[in-house]
Amino acid sequence: MSQKNNILVIILALVVILLIGGVGQAFWGFFNDSNEDEITVYSGRSEDLIGPLFDKFTEETGVKVNARYGDTAELAATILEEGQNSPADIFFAQDAGALGALAVEGRLQTISEKYLEQVDSRLKSPEGYWLGTSGRARVVVYNTDKVEEEELPDNIWGFTEPEWEGRLGWAPSNGSFQAFVTALRVLEGEERAKEWLTKIKDNDPYEYHNNTSTVEGISRGEADVGFVNHYYLFRFIAEEGEDFPVRQIYTTGDAGSMINIAGIGILDVSRNDDRVKQFVEFMLTEEAQQHFVQENNEYPSIKELEVDNSLLKPLEEIDAPDLDLTNIEDLEGTLELLTEVGAL
Repeated sequence: MSQKNNILVIILALVVILLIGGVGQAFWGFFNDSNEDEITVYSGRSEDLIGPLFDKFTEETGVKVNARYGDTAELAATILEEGQNSPADIFFAQDAGALGALAVEGRLQTISEKYLEQVDSRLKSPEGYWLGTSGRARVVVYNTDKVEEEELPDNIWGFTEPEWEGRLGWAPSNGSFQAFVTALRVLEGEERAKEWLTKIKDNDPYEYHNNTSTVEGISRGEADVGFVNHYYLFRFIAEEGEDFPVRQIYTTGDAGSMINIAGIGILDVSRNDDRVKQFVEFMLTEEAQQHFVQENNEYPSIKELEVDNSLLKPLEEIDAPDLDLTNIEDLEGTLELLTEVGAL
C-alpha cells in the first residue's frame, strides 16, 4: 500500500473513531440521564438577589442550576402552558399566590415532611405543596415630618376616611399590592374589597410604580402614608441613615399586616429527585436563610433562627390575619376588580 493510501486510511480511521465516540456519548447520555448534575429553576426572584445563592449551591453540591428569571405570574403561566413538556424542576416564586395557582392545577408535588417540619407553620402550604424560603409582612409607611404615629389608624379601613384625601400613596400595578388585594378579597369578601378600593381611590391617592418608589415618594412628602412590604424601608435607612424621614407600622388583624412568602414548589414533571432534594435542603440551611435576612431584611422561614436586626419586628409579635396563603392564587380576579374600580 502506498504512503498516500496509508495516510487516507489513518484519516478515515480517526474520523470513524470520532464519530463513534460522539454517537456513543450521545447514546449513553440519552439513556443515562446526562442532566443528572443539573436542575432547572424558574425564578421569580431577581438574579441580583438569588443568583449568588444559586452559585453557592453549585459550589457546595456540584449541581448546576439552570435558572430562568422572570416575573412570577408570567413564569407560572408559562409552566401551565408548557404542561408536561416543561423543563422546570423547581418554581421559585416571589409570592404564595403563584404557587397556589400551580397547586390548584395539580402541577406541584407534595414536599417531604422532613423539610416541611422545619418551616414556620405560617410560611408553608397546609397541604405540603410548597414551602416558604423567606417571609415578608405588609406595613403602612409614613412621613415622620408630616404624621405622628399616634395619628395613624390601626386598621386599613381607617385610611378610607375623608381626612386622608390627597395624603395616600399606593402602587396598584405592583405584584405585592395585588397579593394584598387578593388577601383582602379572601378575608373580607368581594364586596368589602371593592368598597375599600373604591374609597381609597376616592381619596385621590398618589400612584407609584412599586414599593421602592412609594417609599421614596413618602420621604419627599408627595404623600403622607403608603402601603408596602416591610423591608423596603430598611434599604433606605441603610443607605440614607437613621434620619431618613420614613417609618412604618403594622395594622391589626387585617390584610394590611398579612404575612406573605417567597418560596419554592417542586414541579410534577421533575425527575431529578436527589438533586431537587439537595436544593430544598440548601434553601433551608442557616447559610441560605441568613442570606435573605442580611441581603433583603426578610424573615427567615425556618423555626427558631435568631435574627440580629432591631428594626425587624418578630413575626410572633405581628397581629397578622389567619390566612391560608394557598388561597390567594386568584390574581386574575384581583386584576379584574382593580380594573373595575379604575385603579388600573
